[in-house]
Amino acid sequence: MEVLVSATILSIGLLGLAGLQATSLGFNTSALHRSKATYLAYDIADRMRANRAAALGGAYDGQALAESPPACAEATPTGTLAQRDLLAWTTSLACQLPQGTGAIERTDAIVTVTVQWDDSRGQEPPQQFLMEAEL
Repeated sequence: MEVLVSATILSIGLLGLAGLQATSLGFNTSALHRSKATYLAYDIADRMRANRAAALGGAYDGQALAESPPACAEATPTGTLAQRDLLAWTTSLACQLPQGTGAIERTDAIVTVTVQWDDSRGQEPPQQFLMEAEL
């Protein structure tokens, strides 16, 4: 009888440990997505600073959140430097984040970058990371 009680207690403890491990894995995945979103927001801000004249001239304006995120596909870079930067950025968003998309808004020399992704596996609204930077 004592062995049966001990085995029951041990099995309940192991089930609790498995649940803790699953929760930990979910939180680590969420942290990874937030880190990638932060990196990608800073990436486009740095690209805009490197091409400051075009950024202040409006070459990066008009990038809006996509209703249906683009597919992760290798795109052939063509066009101006700003167009190539935007293409590389949107491709990185789609490839590195689940349903990743982004938006850029500029007011004079202040840029607001929004990165959006689905972190909930379809159970909650999409997550967003907003960053403001000066060019």
